[in-house]
Amino acid sequence: MAAMLIILFLFYIGVIVVLLASQWKIFSKASKPGWACLIPIYSTIVLLEIIKKPVWWIFMFLIPLVNIYFLIVAMNELSKSFGKSTGFTVGLLLLPFLFYPILGFGSAEYQWNKVDEIKEIGNE
Repeated sequence: MAAMLIILFLFYIGVIVVLLASQWKIFSKASKPGWACLIPIYSTIVLLEIIKKPVWWIFMFLIPLVNIYFLIVAMNELSKSFGKSTGFTVGLLLLPFLFYPILGFGSAEYQWNKVDEIKEIGNE
């Protein structure tokens, strides 16, 4: 029984490490500091910056039932900001331990950087 609990605990720690590494890589792809994923509230603020949403949304994540809607919208915007579809959003919500590494370590590129570059070229 104790051996099974140790194995389960190690698996749990492994999943956490993979998710943190994935989020670190996602933040880095979006030109944000990777270490920001380690700080609880600040990581949410950085995520909101990545998806171009106002910081006051963090308060919406604290309201029961309303937070479910805002989480879905935030994950949808995250997948869209990396050029992924709505189906990928479903994966981020239901199987984050698989889809966060795909987003972080895969070939997906942050799309908003390209929009900013295009705006800068237009202003020259």
